[in-house]
Amino acid sequence: MQFGLDRLIEDEELRKPLAGKRVALLAHPASVTRDLSHALDVLVALPEVNVTAAFGAQHGLRGDKQDNMVESQDYADSVHGIPVFSLYGEVRRPTNIMMDSFDVLLIDLQDLGCRVYTFITTVRYVLEEAAVAGKSVWILDRPNPAGRPVEGLRLRQGWESFVGSGPLPMRHGLTMGELALWFVDTCRLELDLKVVEMNGWNPELSPGYGWPLEERSWVNPSPNAPNLSMARCYSGTVMLEGTTLSEGRGTTRPLELFGAPGLDVARLLSEMRALAPRWLYGCTPRLCWFEPTFHKYAGELCCGVQIHVEDTAHYKHDIFRPWRLQALAFKALRRLQPDYDLWRVFEYEYERERLAIDVINGSELLREWVDDTDASISDLDSLAITDEKSWREERDGFLIYT
Repeated sequence: MQFGLDRLIEDEELRKPLAGKRVALLAHPASVTRDLSHALDVLVALPEVNVTAAFGAQHGLRGDKQDNMVESQDYADSVHGIPVFSLYGEVRRPTNIMMDSFDVLLIDLQDLGCRVYTFITTVRYVLEEAAVAGKSVWILDRPNPAGRPVEGLRLRQGWESFVGSGPLPMRHGLTMGELALWFVDTCRLELDLKVVEMNGWNPELSPGYGWPLEERSWVNPSPNAPNLSMARCYSGTVMLEGTTLSEGRGTTRPLELFGAPGLDVARLLSEMRALAPRWLYGCTPRLCWFEPTFHKYAGELCCGVQIHVEDTAHYKHDIFRPWRLQALAFKALRRLQPDYDLWRVFEYEYERERLAIDVINGSELLREWVDDTDASISDLDSLAITDEKSWREERDGFLIYT
């Protein structure tokens, strides 16, 4: 199969509209061709493409920043001699000076299929500013590695943030190109937008179900996105960032596991199975031990759960529900230890007044359900089912790959 970048590089006819234009690139470390050459290097080498600037999102163009809220600065590329502007530093929206550096912006960002992944919000901001400035934007489309399934509550009005760019569910099931079409429509943008579509992407194809296994190498789009397993789990495990539980940062399996010192995981798993056994379907949760080398509980032995979704023996794509699984873990822990200090209080993605867990979920609904001793499994399930149904109906008009 071909990603959007590969098609652009290999098809001279497709590139013709770029002739005589100043071209900029918004990219990250996973913006690579089939042979693993970075998009910036390959585009600069094309004689008819005049690359005048590049942009980096969170973690930087080259992936140099490890954690959240670690900003990157603007700099001059030492190889190509062009300015590299940071959209995760002094600003998160491109400024007028940045917009003046190009006529056409190419966006080549590998997404994980989750509302919280900040590259989505960066794309929305760029589209909005391009519409104001009269610039053209091309999305070089890439697979959604989590595939087409939809899960989670939709973001509520008034809860927009850098990890919540609009009323999406946690797991949206769209590619970046499809999301861009949705943004243009819902934000009512007058914009010259082109999606350079993939050839041969089949999100129903086993065993990748979104990611073309054995055809394409995985390159980390961000430092703690090391593999397909993480991408599959992320729409649930990202909620751990708003808790005192470790999400596995500082280990070799970040955002595929969770735990804490002294946690009685055997009892926790038993309670989870008793409360909602079907919310554990599609994966194999395994009791494990880990010691983070940095971040939460650095140097401390943690007891936790690893969520195994690596192969067909453990992973069932159509029934795996990572958001429900992680919500269930919180609910079970609250039932077993009502006074457990679960919700982390700190500044999260520039939100200072709201709890991180609420910012991540796009409302207080998930946290209130966990903390309410009278709230049942069906209470959250019915809310989510309603949101999931409405989103599936809404997104149908923006699907490119059917």
